[in-house]
Amino acid sequence: MHFGHGTDNARDEAAELVFFSARLAHSEGAGAYGRTLTPAQRRRIDDLLRRRTLTRIPLPYLTKRAFFAGLELFVDERVLVPRSPIAELALNRFEPWIDPTRVRRVLDVGTGSGAIAIACAKALPWARVDALDVSATALAVCRRNLRKLRLTSRVEPLRSDHFAAVGRRRYDIIVSNPPYVGAREMRALPPEYTHEPALGLASGVDGLNSVRAILGSAHKYLRPGGLLVVEVGNSDRAVLRAFPRLPFIWPEIAMGGGGVFLLRAEDLEDGR
Repeated sequence: MHFGHGTDNARDEAAELVFFSARLAHSEGAGAYGRTLTPAQRRRIDDLLRRRTLTRIPLPYLTKRAFFAGLELFVDERVLVPRSPIAELALNRFEPWIDPTRVRRVLDVGTGSGAIAIACAKALPWARVDALDVSATALAVCRRNLRKLRLTSRVEPLRSDHFAAVGRRRYDIIVSNPPYVGAREMRALPPEYTHEPALGLASGVDGLNSVRAILGSAHKYLRPGGLLVVEVGNSDRAVLRAFPRLPFIWPEIAMGGGGVFLLRAEDLEDGR
């Protein structure tokens, strides 16, 4: 079994499985542990546990829900399960690298379920957010989450291969969790990842095809003083080798995870 889709260990995943099956709210926390479950609740738990272990399908695809930046989102196999450490940066409104009070437009490249775009919209309620994805089916999931969280007036989903549909728009923050898995790593992924859309994971031989596209064009769409935020996971060393002139900032993520770099608009322009 592999745990990497919203939790990184069996205990936390088991808690979500039980709370979902027993229809308990996570807000109850440890207060729910002393409850006696009904036979029907226990059967639902056993059934879901059986499906998880036999199929190796990530739990969020079985429950149709995932949690990101304190928000509950709908997910299914049209999108990656949201798990980016960018959630913490969004919750902190990308401080201290930018003044959040001056952020008026945010762009999320490769939005999938809309998780990062939605987290940005919640953290920056005065900003408008564009949510791009090349996958029409992923954007359908994004729209469902926007309706659920009543953000359709502030977040605009756009079908786009990277920046193709942006036109002349300029942004204070461009954020992305693009595909960054190389060909060799794709072949070695645990079975859980085979249920996710390969479009959201695979990115060429070295995993940097999408990152190259973003770094090659982001400067055209950032306003002066703007910020680029990109997750590259364990491809961080490959990024450093491929772009030795760029002054990457690698923030520490208190909640765990890493592999996220930041670049200021001016440094991005100078270091291309």
